[in-house]
Amino acid sequence: MAMKNPYQTYQDNSVNTASPGELTLMLYNGCLKFIKLAKKGIEDKNIELKNTNIQKAQNIIRELMVTLNQEVEISKQIMPLYDYINHRLIQANIKNDSSILDEVEGMVIEFRDTWKQVIKLNRNQLASGTDNNV
Repeated sequence: MAMKNPYQTYQDNSVNTASPGELTLMLYNGCLKFIKLAKKGIEDKNIELKNTNIQKAQNIIRELMVTLNQEVEISKQIMPLYDYINHRLIQANIKNDSSILDEVEGMVIEFRDTWKQVIKLNRNQLASGTDNNV
């Protein structure tokens, strides 16, 4: 019987026990990681590294689009931004343009940081006994 990599076991447990909000945060962080790797691919003229990681970032953005609750009003404002990010990732891949990746990275950082604040507010509300379903 092969031993499972302890790091992989930890990662699996993190995903399996995470709340929906924490999973979304993981997606943002994963997207940022892949954007950084894609920029490295452009810098090193490693087309495969760039292409693979831009596609991974696109997959995450598409997952965020699919899981967006369209019944919540803010979703109608977020969806076009996700669509724009996806479009820009395609352009960055076609043009080998790291400045486009810089732009997209900034947008994803803003989403991630905002999401961190939402999680923090939600935890504070739960701890204080007030739940506004954030």
